[in-house]
Formats: sequence, C-alpha cells, structure tokens
Amino acid sequence: MDLKKTCNTALLAVLLGAFSVTASAQIEILDKVVAIVDEDVVLESEVQRRLATIYAQIQQSGTQPPPQEIIVQQVLERLISERLQLNMGYSAGIRITDAELNDAMARIAKSNQLTMEQYAEQIHATGSTLSNVREEIRNEMILMRVQQGQVMRRIRISNQELDNFLNSEEGRFMTSPDVNVGHILLPVPSGKNTDEVNAILQRAQGILDQANSGTDFRQLAIANSADQTALQGGDLGWRKMAQLPGVFIEAVEKLEIDQVSEPIRSDAGYHLIKLYERKGGGEQLIEQHFARHILIKPNQIRDEATVVSQLTELRERIKAGEDFALLTKEFSEDPGSALNGGELGWSTPGMFVPEFEQTMGSIELNEVSAPFLSQFGWHILQVTERRNQDFSENITRNRAQNLLRQRKYEEELQVWLQEIRDEAFVEIKESKES
Repeated sequence: MDLKKTCNTALLAVLLGAFSVTASAQIEILDKVVAIVDEDVVLESEVQRRLATIYAQIQQSGTQPPPQEIIVQQVLERLISERLQLNMGYSAGIRITDAELNDAMARIAKSNQLTMEQYAEQIHATGSTLSNVREEIRNEMILMRVQQGQVMRRIRISNQELDNFLNSEEGRFMTSPDVNVGHILLPVPSGKNTDEVNAILQRAQGILDQANSGTDFRQLAIANSADQTALQGGDLGWRKMAQLPGVFIEAVEKLEIDQVSEPIRSDAGYHLIKLYERKGGGEQLIEQHFARHILIKPNQIRDEATVVSQLTELRERIKAGEDFALLTKEFSEDPGSALNGGELGWSTPGMFVPEFEQTMGSIELNEVSAPFLSQFGWHILQVTERRNQDFSENITRNRAQNLLRQRKYEEELQVWLQEIRDEAFVEIKESKES
C-alpha cells in the first residue's frame, strides 16, 4: 500500500457530504481524521473551517468558484503542507510570544484603518472568534519563519551571476542614481548652414549665461525652449539616470546640484540641462558596526522563556565584568562565531537580518543589548567599535543580490514544499461509510 496516497474519490465524498445532513443519519460524529501527517493528523473540522473561509472570500470577490471537489482537494493539500511546516517549527523551538502576536494584530488592524475593538467586531461579524483568528495568525507567523529559515539558506548567488546582472541593461537601470532635471531645447532644423548653426549655439550660450547670472531656469525654458516640456518650465521630473537620452547622461554625471550644463549638441539641436536634485550614486558613507553576539535557540526541552532568562542572566554577568568572549565560547550556539568570541566582523548594509541591524544601530558603544529575537533564535549583542566607510559599491551589490534572492525565493519555496511533502508520511483516510 502506498503511504503517500493523494486525495481520492471516497475522501472527497466524505468531505462534500459534510455540507448536507441526511434524514437517515442516526449517529452524530463530532469530528474525524481525514489525513495522517507523520505523527500528526488533519481533522475534518479543520477542512470545513478553511472551506468556509475560502467560500466567503470567493463570494465577497464576486467570482465564480471552481468545482467544489477541486477546492476540497486543494484545501486538504494546503493543510497537510502547513502541518508539516508547523511541526518543523515546533521541533526547531520556534514560538510566537503573545507580545509579538499582539503587535502583528495591531498592524493588521492599522493597515485596514481599524481600531483593535473594530477589528475584533469585524472578526465576530464573520462568524469566527478572536481566539481562532489569533491562532491562525500565530501559525502564519511560524510558517513564515520556517520558510525564510529553510529556503533562504538554499539560495546562492554567485559572484559571476551578480556581475552579469549588474552589467545587464536592467542591472544598470536599477543601480542608476535618480535625478531631477530641467531641459531647454533650441532646435537646429536640417539644412541650416554653418553660420546659422553657430548663431543658434551663441543663443544657447547666452541663455546659459543668464542662468548662471541668476535668471530662473524655468522662466528661461518657457521663453526659449522648443521641447514639449517648455510650458512646464522644462521640468523632466525625477528619472533614473539610465532613462535619460545618451547625450545627456555624460553631462549630468559631471553636474553639481543647481548647475547648468554647457550646450549639448544632438540631432535635434542644442540642449541645456539643469540638475535640481540627485539621489543615489556617488560616495555613500555608511556607519559600520563591529559587533559580537551570543545566540541561544529554543528547543524541545528549552522553551523561549527559559532562553530569554538565560540570556538575561548572561547579560548581567557581562555587565558585572565577566568576559564576553569566554561566555560566548561556553554558551553561544552560533557555530560560525562562537569559537571566535562571538565576533561578527565589520557589518555591511544588508549583511544581517533586520532585527539584528536595528539592534546594532540603537545601542550605545560597548552596551550589551537586551535579548532579542531573529529567525535564527534569541541573541544578546554588543557593538565594540563604529566607523564611517564609503560603501557605494557594496551597497549596489547588496541591493542587486537581495533582488536576485527575492526572485529566486518563490521558485525555491515551491521546490522545498514539494520536497518535504514527498519525504513525509502522509495517509489520506478512506471513508468508512456502510
């Protein structure tokens, strides 16, 4: 018998039959197991609750639902997948505290422009309960942490792949600075002789002199420009540098803020470009942190409260004068840094998860942070040095790397989900109808 059976006709009949009550029913079954997932189960009541939610969403959207048996099968497979991931999270010691859950619900309410009281009323109006919704959100948060922890570590971006992207048209566009520019065009119609062309150049030079003498560039554009933006003061607005015509880019790269270019010749005529603002590009000084940390992970015999208590005690011992590095070697569960006294080296933007970077930036030098949570576990952190470095190239590469990671994430997520489904013991229960 194949233990990895898929949903069969008998099971669909059982689930679909739950929507109707037959007159001949004499035994009331409160609940039943519809699938065994490793050492856990999926209950029919879970399937029904999920189906009710989905049908409510479909009805609200006004779309035509697919055949019911298709939705039932999809719901069952989704619940099986979630159960596998939740069990992985529990085994890894991932827990969502009530404080984290309350913050998440507050964000959901705020995003829907509701107070928490209004949000609770809305939940009850749908026929659900606040406790059920809290449990659903808690599970979603666990699922997200499991997925990020498992999938991100599978994604690798090689230096060659990164270089190829940065050298591509899309890569150059993404890394191009944003500029806010104004434009004046003095057209040079075809057939003009040299003297006539020179006269137009002299006119362009005269307009440049007026701009350099303090005349408003927008007024000069309205009075002189033949470009379609003339009546808007020649404003081209914010654009990626890479979006500008090729003949403009070299000139704009050399301009300081509020400076106007020398006349630029193109097939259309002579152009004057004023740079109003620039974002990105050039030297970018970034504050770096030299940090060290102690990581302790919850597990099956050590819950989050115990971990936080242990890290709090270690923090107090360090504040009392004990050596951070020695305590790290004894207690930290980060294999990459424990033997090195917890040192992580100089940080670079995007190098650490957001919770880590936020803590690094908020504590005083040599202060030991309070315990905080990341997807890897609970940490205490100390910053021993800070400095400002030009990280223009590093920032560009990190942004590109994060973009490529995000693009690969969804695809890799689906591969991973299929792998854990294939490797699991899953048995779909058959109907026992007489």
